Amino acid sequence: MALVAARPLISVYNEKSEATESKVLLPSVFRAPIRPDIVSYVHDQMSKNHRQPYAVSEKAGMQSSAESWGTGRAVARIPRVRGGGTHRSGQGAFGNMCRGGRMFAPTKTWRRWHRKVNIKQRRYAVVSAIAATGIPGLVMAKGHRIEETPEFPLVLSDKVEELKKTKEAVAVLRKLKAWNDIEKVYATKRFRAGKGKLRNRRRIMKRGPLIVYNKDNGITRAFRNIPGVTLINVERLNLLKIAPGGHLGRFCIWTESAFRRLDEIYGTYKQKSLTKNDFSLPLPKMTNSDLGRLLRSDEVQRVLKVKSHPLKRRLVKKNPLKNTRVMAKLNPYAITQKRMALKKHKQI
Repeated sequence: MALVAARPLISVYNEKSEATESKVLLPSVFRAPIRPDIVSYVHDQMSKNHRQPYAVSEKAGMQSSAESWGTGRAVARIPRVRGGGTHRSGQGAFGNMCRGGRMFAPTKTWRRWHRKVNIKQRRYAVVSAIAATGIPGLVMAKGHRIEETPEFPLVLSDKVEELKKTKEAVAVLRKLKAWNDIEKVYATKRFRAGKGKLRNRRRIMKRGPLIVYNKDNGITRAFRNIPGVTLINVERLNLLKIAPGGHLGRFCIWTESAFRRLDEIYGTYKQKSLTKNDFSLPLPKMTNSDLGRLLRSDEVQRVLKVKSHPLKRRLVKKNPLKNTRVMAKLNPYAITQKRMALKKHKQI
């Protein structure tokens, strides 16, 4: 957050990776507090809303004519299949521990599949995710290759929105050195582990850059076929796209008009949002989050008591059976007894 706030003006690059004369003021949303706990919780809840109900058949495992034999037959009281003349007769039925029986607690379609998330929490999470996309350390920690990109956050001129051919989009990414992130996507393409291989989800790969645009004048057609690239309109920023997996720091490429609209959509610390009803940017809990520096500051140290070092004398415990002086303290008559014993020994 401090690194981003230190550069209030962001350069705008054209499709040839050349800095243009126009500069963009950094939107206030990039100074919002970053809350991984809120982002993780909201992402977990929102990701449950695209699930489809599933359940086993109500009749599964219960289509046998079976009845318990009762007690006194030296067998378990589980229901058993009727009849004779076949292996199936006499076998246990219905129970979840039986072969061919129903499962324990058969799944139902009326399970609570979807989750309702508070709108304030959703907005807070999106704001935090946008702020995290402006910190190079978080983006690199997530695995994105942005070492050679000219600037961060990366803002492109609006001419990029008019691209219509994939080869033009690839040329732009190569010029901006953002193609390194696409090569990472190609390298991570692999087979899925698990049953998804049988369900038309054979291959998986990592996510690449997220391209945020204002008007679709052909940009979606140009970039949609590049592996790992996701396109999204600035008015419909989605937490599932900005922070996939609930992890902060996705590599975002902004168009100039989309970048300028962030203050209008999310507001600033001086005015509320113009598009979202009664929404103000969240304030950080601490103006300075460097707790170690706060504790070491003169204002705090001046009030604290001086650390004391009380002397604690630790006495060495001595064995009275081996040490005469210690024995004398415990039993003053011990010295006399010892002398008498020595005299008696000499006489003998």
